[in-house]
Amino acid sequence: MPSHVIEPAAGPGRRASRPPWPGGRFRRPAATLTAAVAAGVTVLLLAALSVVAMSSPARAEATPGEVTGFGSNPGNLRMFRYAPPGLTDGRPVVVALHGCTQNASGYAAATGWMRLADTYKFAVVFPQQQTANNMNTCFNWFEAGDTRRDSGEALSIKQMVDRTKRDHGSTSAYVSGLSAGGGMTSAMLAAYPDVFSGGGVIAGLPHGCANSVATAFSCMSPGVNKSPAEWGDKVRAAFPAYAGPRPKVSIWHGTTDSTVRPMNATELMEQFTDANGTDQTPDTTDTVGGYPHRVYGGTVETYQITGMGHGQPIDPGTGPAQCGTAAAYVLDVNICSAHHLVRFWGIDDSAPPTPTPTPTPTGTTPPYSDTATGTATDHYVAQRITVTEYNRLGTAHGYTTPFTLYRCEAGWTDKADCSPI
Repeated sequence: MPSHVIEPAAGPGRRASRPPWPGGRFRRPAATLTAAVAAGVTVLLLAALSVVAMSSPARAEATPGEVTGFGSNPGNLRMFRYAPPGLTDGRPVVVALHGCTQNASGYAAATGWMRLADTYKFAVVFPQQQTANNMNTCFNWFEAGDTRRDSGEALSIKQMVDRTKRDHGSTSAYVSGLSAGGGMTSAMLAAYPDVFSGGGVIAGLPHGCANSVATAFSCMSPGVNKSPAEWGDKVRAAFPAYAGPRPKVSIWHGTTDSTVRPMNATELMEQFTDANGTDQTPDTTDTVGGYPHRVYGGTVETYQITGMGHGQPIDPGTGPAQCGTAAAYVLDVNICSAHHLVRFWGIDDSAPPTPTPTPTPTGTTPPYSDTATGTATDHYVAQRITVTEYNRLGTAHGYTTPFTLYRCEAGWTDKADCSPI
């Protein structure tokens, strides 16, 4: 994502009653930073951002359209949305939050979300920040007024989800974001666990890490170390009355990210494992696409993208697991984060293939010694199958459709006659 996550001399001030900022914009004072320090930081950041003005890669077949009248919009955001042709009622809505200096159309085109929406039939909402709220169009993930439940930008985003549910009959929602959008994703998962069933935090930060511009910089680098319980308390405090299930959370971070330091991925894991009621010992440790991958309690996962800096992982191409177009802070590292988010959330089931009938073994004694029934994810978490077999079986049976595996001398297979997967 852009070379920083926040804009150092701007808050989310939007109302005419607030003091005017130079240039005719209305701003909340930056607090705590002196004017000289703020000006110096701004110069450095804007110089770094001069190469980041992200153009919108061409996508002739689809573009997100603007939606107005989606609610009171206290955060003064713009709403863009893409819904594939023929979208039926009941399909999910995904919120995709851009990072600093980006906009909805550029982020939509580069990250591959619209292609995935076409494939798996869900609607995608692309909120867009405005320079009147933050000079570098960063979502204000560090401002309490914008991250509290039923307040500011958080409420505006929730109203976009509500509008899409009304328009398309969606019954579930998910949220993901890059950098500042990742920080806002953490806030949305904490404030609205009753709205979002899953989230994806990419090069982002824990909820409640910062409450000002100055503390935001400390969170970004070097990072803030707290215990899992301390982080989890911040999530629980965002909606104290909530006692229902918590969203599944997927966390992605590059190991060479010098903008939002990689320790934030560890703190995020600790925050959401504690909030979700599981420990910090992974149940599954493997590699996906060549990158370290860990799963905690089936509700939190982490991807450690070795050698990647600050950005969102993509894998351009036309394959079923590929997505995206390389751009500033949208990085071709041969793995499509959006694709894996959809799979982790379990919404890649719009048209599961019809399973091929399995021949009934002959004789009175089956060639297998045991059976196990579950989804591809269940079998994978139980370590019955490898990542390659997970992909193959998910394609054959559907990732959310239970099917039977048979234990043979060579291991597990989906063939009752013990032929290999």
